[in-house]
Formats: sequence, structure tokens, C-alpha cells
Amino acid sequence: MDTVSQEPKSTRPANSDRSDRPMALWGRRLIGPEEVLQDHTLVLEDGVIRDVAPGTQRNIPADRTIRVEDGWIVPGFLDIHTHGGAGHDTMDATTEALASIARHLARHGVTGFYPTTMTASAEDIDRCLSAFSTTRASPNGSGARMLGIHLEGPYVSHDYRGTQPVELLRDPDPGEYQPWLDSGVVRLITLAPELPGAAELITRATRLGIRIAIGHTHATYTQSIEAFNLGATQATHLFNGMPPMHHREPGPVGAVLSDDRVYAQLIPDGLHVHPAVLKLAVSAKSVERTILVSDANRGAGMPDGTYMLGVVRVHTRNGVARNDQGGLAGSTVSLAQGLRIIMHATGLSLPEAIPMVTRVPAAAMGIAEVKGRLAPGSDADIVVLDDDLTVRMTIVAGRVVYAA
Repeated sequence: MDTVSQEPKSTRPANSDRSDRPMALWGRRLIGPEEVLQDHTLVLEDGVIRDVAPGTQRNIPADRTIRVEDGWIVPGFLDIHTHGGAGHDTMDATTEALASIARHLARHGVTGFYPTTMTASAEDIDRCLSAFSTTRASPNGSGARMLGIHLEGPYVSHDYRGTQPVELLRDPDPGEYQPWLDSGVVRLITLAPELPGAAELITRATRLGIRIAIGHTHATYTQSIEAFNLGATQATHLFNGMPPMHHREPGPVGAVLSDDRVYAQLIPDGLHVHPAVLKLAVSAKSVERTILVSDANRGAGMPDGTYMLGVVRVHTRNGVARNDQGGLAGSTVSLAQGLRIIMHATGLSLPEAIPMVTRVPAAAMGIAEVKGRLAPGSDADIVVLDDDLTVRMTIVAGRVVYAA
């Protein structure tokens, strides 16, 4: 399908391109911050969108212009909860693993992501943070950008731990977690707010600008609201890893759905949450408070088989990942696939649904000024989609890192 054309063809894979040389991206349909723009051009320079203008830009050479004749030009996707893919996991704690995950995600339209850990020993988590810092210090420009670490655990509920290893669960200890907060790389923490010491962790983290999500929790409605009052602003994979809502004890689900301050993460694979409930959740929270996440494991993009999620064995069959006990263990869905599923479940159009993987996660993570929108001053993180939402091209910081 001739969705994207560029002259000359030899310049399409731009890993060797200099992102500080101006380039233009013209399309018949661009999803802007406020509306769909037709026949517009993005001018990219120094890794930033310098201009969004109608028509073509004659001052940009033809060999620096990409023309998108059909399909869509949209902001790059942000995945704030992903463990891995392409046979690698954040817990591998190596530059090779993180770089491979970054390349895999870029093939699926993700331009920025938060490598996600799981419950592990302090030493293993330290290694993840160190690998992140080393990899980020020497980016090779061939994949999605790592924006920070998402710590999922180790401070989560025994009863709703999911695939988190039970023998490594523990209560928050400032002596353990303060170095993680001070590292400068942790940007999101999932915890159970009912645990002893959780309130202090929420307070300390939010003072440093680190986001807190409640998840893998047995909290009551009141305990959940108290966590939000302290500064927690998200819920990790809503409905999963928490008790179901009851009309007399709404629990964390009821607290999240009824509190307009809070963003709800949803895994849109059609398995973790029934499509009807996806529709209800988006209706209750609104698009502007809903974040689609993959929660993908190393089996994403791989054949069916047995893989490790941290120290837990996971079996993927027909694309569905389960642990030895048969419980769901992350997913193999991409955000592009998730968009299709959420659009089908809710009836939303692409322009209506796209914020849930772009500007909404950017807002939730405090980076909306530079991520998640096609506007002057934003980072030049861009995706070209076919009408069926197949990713045709991914641009990160003005560089083409993937072209189908």
C-alpha cells in the first residue's frame, strides 16, 4: 500500500540523518491538538516541530520532504506501562534488552515509554535503574525514547498481587526506596496505598514530582480517596489487581471512577477488561482521564511459547499470556491494536480516541508541553498510520526510526 512516499527513497530510513537539518512532513490528514487538519505540513528541525502550516512548504527541499498521500499523521504514542517485548524484559537490566524493547515499540508507533519493573529484590531493581541510566546516556536513535522508570511493586497487596512474586512482597521502607526516589530516573510508582508506610512514600514521591498510581491493591474506597488526597493521580490497569466494585463498598474501582482528579490506566486487549466495561470506563472517566497501556511482556511480538516475566514463568498461547496458575500475566497487545479494540468497544473515531495514547498520558506524566501533540514547540515524535491503524512510519525526535 503506497501510504507514504518520499523522494528519494534512499533517505527514508533516517537513522543516519541529522535531525538538526529541517525536514517536512506533509499529509492530507493530520490530527492536531484541537482538530483534524487537512493538507498541512509539519516542519521539523532540531528534533522539534517548528511549524504546522497549510499546504506544502516550498522552502524545504524535495529530498527532505515526506508526503503522506493517505492514512493519518498523528502524535507519537506513549506507553507508560510496558514490561518489554521482542524477547526482552525490563528486569533483564541490560542495555541490549532496553534498546531491543525500544526498537520493538517503535515498530508499533510508540515514540516514548516508561520501562516497567515488577516486584523484585532491591538489588535487581537497582540493576534496572542502573541499566536505564547507562542506556539513556548513550542513545542510538534507533527506537522509542525511554522517559523514565515505572516501578510496579514491590509494595503491593498479597491478595491482589497478580503475577507479582509473593515471596518478594514487602511494606514500604524509606531506607530501601529513598535512593530510588533520589535517582532521578523513577517517574511513576505503582503501590497498594493500604500498606503500612505507603502514605509516607506517596508524600515523599509527589514532593519530587514522581507520579503515584494505586494498583495491585485491596484498599477500601476511603483508603483510595485518602491516597488521592495525598497526591496519587493514577490507577494501574483499572479493574485488574483490585477487588471488584460493590454498590455498598465501591473499593478502589469506585474511587477511581468517581474521582475526576485521577487518571485510569486500561489494558485494551479485550481480555483484561470486557469491551462493554471498557466502554463504561471511558464513559465514566472521559477520554481526557483514560490512558491506554499495553502492560506487555517479553512475549509481545514473539511466537507463542514460555517466557519469563521477571522471575515468573509465563505461557503465551494464541497471544494470551498466563502464569502457571492460569492467571493473566501481562499482555502481548500493542497500543495500535489497543486503539482498534477501544474504538470498536466505544464507537469513538480515531481523532476522538487518539488522545488516550498521546496527550492524556503526557498530561498524566507532566510532559504535555513537549509530548503527545502535533504543535509548534512539541518534540518531533510522530506516527503515520494507515486507515486500518497499521503503523507505516515512526519518527522520534525528527528521525525516521521505522518505515514499513
